[in-house]
Amino acid sequence: MAQTGHFTRGAISLRVNGAVKQNADLNQMIWNVAEQISRLSAAFELKPGDIIFSGTPENVGPVVRGDLMEGAIAGLPALRVKVV
Repeated sequence: MAQTGHFTRGAISLRVNGAVKQNADLNQMIWNVAEQISRLSAAFELKPGDIIFSGTPENVGPVVRGDLMEGAIAGLPALRVKVV
């Protein structure tokens, strides 16, 4: 966080097998990033490297073995996860 600061706005997206499933801005979230971390850390021990998935109803759907999910937040490296 020292290198990036607190993200309050910026493009956030998710693609599954190249198809856009989510495309929005962080400032559209009901709870901002800091609020989500605060609420979750009250109930769970969060550690460096943990990923918080906080989806929305828009374009929800299953992923299956072999799918490639690609998440991106402006200013950070993209995250690619293959479902195994």
